[in-house]
Amino acid sequence: MLLIGYDIGSSSVKASLVDSTTKKVLLNAQYPEREMSMISHQEGWAEQHPQDWWSNLKKVTDKLFESSEIDRKEVKAIGIAYQMHGLVVLDEQGEVVRPSIIWCDSRAVSIGEDALEAIGKENCLASMLNSPGNFTASKLKWVKENEPANFDKIKNVLLPGDFIAYKFTGKLHTTISGLSEGIFWDFQKEKINSTLLDYYGIGDQLLPPIVPTFSNQGKVKAEIANEFGFSTDAIVSYRAGDQPNNAFTLNAINPGEIAATAGTSGVVYGIVDQLAYDRESRVNTFAHVNHSANIQRRLGVLLCINGTGSAYSWLRNQLAAESSYPDLEIKASKVPAGADGVLFFPFGNGAERMLGNQQIGAQFQNLQFNRHGFSHLVRACLEGIAFSFVYGINCMKASGVVPNIIKTGNDNLFQSLIFSQTIADLAEVEIQVKEVSGSVGAALGAGLGANEFKTIEEAFSSEEIIKTYYPSTQKESKKAEAYYNWQKTLNTLIKP
Repeated sequence: MLLIGYDIGSSSVKASLVDSTTKKVLLNAQYPEREMSMISHQEGWAEQHPQDWWSNLKKVTDKLFESSEIDRKEVKAIGIAYQMHGLVVLDEQGEVVRPSIIWCDSRAVSIGEDALEAIGKENCLASMLNSPGNFTASKLKWVKENEPANFDKIKNVLLPGDFIAYKFTGKLHTTISGLSEGIFWDFQKEKINSTLLDYYGIGDQLLPPIVPTFSNQGKVKAEIANEFGFSTDAIVSYRAGDQPNNAFTLNAINPGEIAATAGTSGVVYGIVDQLAYDRESRVNTFAHVNHSANIQRRLGVLLCINGTGSAYSWLRNQLAAESSYPDLEIKASKVPAGADGVLFFPFGNGAERMLGNQQIGAQFQNLQFNRHGFSHLVRACLEGIAFSFVYGINCMKASGVVPNIIKTGNDNLFQSLIFSQTIADLAEVEIQVKEVSGSVGAALGAGLGANEFKTIEEAFSSEEIIKTYYPSTQKESKKAEAYYNWQKTLNTLIKP
């Protein structure tokens, strides 16, 4: 059996074809090569047409198979990963009412803040594990308040992955994980969150029926199967938001396991099995892909850091554009841990949630012109970004995360020995680096949902670890001292 996984992002759609027997990736493709457009009628707004996702998904499928003799009719299971928090609304005829308000749109911030105050912070955090914030439920309330004619047309509310599954199968479904990312789920009662919906004046009949994340979620319609060239027995058997899917792709499914990414921004996603929350709302918590109501509690605690890879690429582009990242690593390695006292704070890419939504700006501190050179700046930059990850992991401990391993893809910053070893030493955890892709994870998820694999362990039985960073057995006093000074200085930059 062939498995196909799609990763529907806001920039592009990626697709991977996997053989369920060998678990080998046969084909990969992405479309478009340039970023998909966004609609922004006002500052802070971001919308996309759901039909564009579907159109690009069809195009990426053709591109996937264009140079291959593989028979498309061998595709029997489809997995879908998707950009989280988007709002898709359909009318009585199943047509899209208005463009999707996507994850990076901030128009509903004040609505979520008002709900938090009215319902009560303790009530929200105890039941939803999150502030209503700028999530899907609050975006739906914005439509109700500002576009009543559109709201009156709404028959069904979907997340982006639900919409793609609907286009394949004609069936309206969602998952507990998806409902939780929209802040539609009550973790105390393990059911749809009526408290927030009642406050917003929105009926839960707008939400579709729930299916398990890994399951037969509907047979692909005959006309769609023929259009794509797939088997008429093909099913959709997996869907998950991009961050839960990324963790699944890294085989981070058990308490204490952390999935991390360090691209333009950084994400730390830790798995817990208890209901806990951060009173300062520095993190968000969602149902993980293997969470089962009243059977197995698996939650993902999500923390984002805006200024990670963007900080390092800024340094390179501004001061050493002719140098490669390995060149910078060599320069930084000539400077001892702690960068001879130079500290770097990588918070120059907007407000940071883990800093109480403050915008403190990026900055170097303790520079001495007769002592420090470019190599010190590079070392301090790598360490400062690593320190922000360690700081974030410590914030997550308030939500019950007890880290025992970090799993990550082989993206830019985790290719750096200095960056990765600094985190491993200070967080005192092993870091496993793997070659992964969200669309490959979605394909493996589809295999699990189609019963091609009996367990998650079987799905990942062929995974390869590229490299492992182990915490040092020797006391890293210079790193510990540098992190202590970094955190102490950070505390002076954060307004009370």
